[in-house]
Amino acid sequence: MVLRDLFAAVMLSGVFSLLSAGLFVALDAVDVAFTEAAVGAGISTVLMLGTMAFTSRTEKPPQHSRALPILVVVVTGAALIYGTADLPPFGSPDTPVQLHVAPEYIERTPHEIGLPNIVTAVLASYRGFDTLGETTVIFTAGIAVIVLLHRSSGRRRKEDEDEEEA
Repeated sequence: MVLRDLFAAVMLSGVFSLLSAGLFVALDAVDVAFTEAAVGAGISTVLMLGTMAFTSRTEKPPQHSRALPILVVVVTGAALIYGTADLPPFGSPDTPVQLHVAPEYIERTPHEIGLPNIVTAVLASYRGFDTLGETTVIFTAGIAVIVLLHRSSGRRRKEDEDEEEA
């Protein structure tokens, strides 16, 4: 099935992000769920709908062969399957993160950070610069899209005014 209606594609993308956020909540990754809901279902959907205001509602038919995109998808999928083939089973208690990293955080967090929630301590303190970097990237991308959309609307208004005068 091929979907050429861009509005429907944007809405399906937003619904998928919201369902993914629900899945992350079910997996006890509430911080990731919050980010997915805010960025994936929220900001991305709004920015794509704003961008659609400057484009047509339907996609133009492709002018090229479908062989190259299918080949890229197959090769990427094979590489991902190959790369994950030797991972330990999901939830296995004898993985390196459970044997080496997690005990360190559990032991050191109450003394070093003083927060009762270990996930919050890891995100806010141990990974504070990483979280700040992610927030900065998302903020910068949002501002860039807003600036680009504002410039496009200014050019379109000027073109419309020029056409009305002629």
